Amino acid sequence: MTSDAAPALEPGRQINSYEELSPEQVRDVLDLLEAADRADGVHAVSEQGRLSLRHGRREGVRHYLLTVGPHLYGYAQLEDTDPVEAPAAELVVHPAHRGRGHGRALGAALLDASGKRLRVWAHGGKSAARHLAQVLGLTLFRELRQLRRSLVPLDVPEPELPEGVTVRTFVPGQDDAAWLAVNAAAFAHHPEQGSLTQRDLDDRTAEPWFDPKGFFLAEKDGRLIGFHWTKVHAEEQLGEVYVVGVLPEAQGSGLGKALTAIGLRHLAAQTLPTAMLYVDADNTAAVTVYERLGFRTHEVDLMYRTES
Repeated sequence: MTSDAAPALEPGRQINSYEELSPEQVRDVLDLLEAADRADGVHAVSEQGRLSLRHGRREGVRHYLLTVGPHLYGYAQLEDTDPVEAPAAELVVHPAHRGRGHGRALGAALLDASGKRLRVWAHGGKSAARHLAQVLGLTLFRELRQLRRSLVPLDVPEPELPEGVTVRTFVPGQDDAAWLAVNAAAFAHHPEQGSLTQRDLDDRTAEPWFDPKGFFLAEKDGRLIGFHWTKVHAEEQLGEVYVVGVLPEAQGSGLGKALTAIGLRHLAAQTLPTAMLYVDADNTAAVTVYERLGFRTHEVDLMYRTES
């Protein structure tokens, strides 16, 4: 969520919602996101939001375009797929058109569409986004931290796998179902990661950054019990601990730490200077593990929600 909260009206402003955008509309939104990313130094819309934007209609996802005349000034996405939690949203206003109440207008539209049951991300925790959340009557309830560490020099201990565990790389089409099952079990408590489907996996493996050589699977007795999926942000020269998951019965064995080390060594071998990852601030066990591996907080994403 990046915007302003000024109440001024803009003549000719319209907000229209769509289940699916045309290719031209997608291009316009991506151009807006690029301008906002440059201005703010953070992505206003998450990876999942961008995948939903670019890969056609998805059940439970709506797109909101704020226009003034023929020009796109703002964008929001509302996802209502969680059977328990309130719908989740992200919104952004073009940097050249802030201070005119567009963010507040988009926020009000999202509140109306969700029946005033809403969760909204403020990526980077910018002051303008925090102010907008306050104006909309939202309260902070989740903090997602981005941690970073240098890969030069790589002072990561040699991985020590639990007895009987071997590691290999992911084979697309062969390992899909097993990985989805382990991911769901490992992240049963996580509202986004634990609900990934075959389509979500397909969307990611179709991305230019996907490399199965950086997707590590841990097996014991022929059964998948954990994984570390890495990602490379080529433009930023940044490696990512994309997701590390371990089956509940295999947790506490040191497997997660070993898999993390294997992935970091893989990223360092590609001469990437820095590694990053995301972790919930209240996941103290994971935060402790990553801090012991040299990671430190770089920035935070905040999620706000309505009280009801």
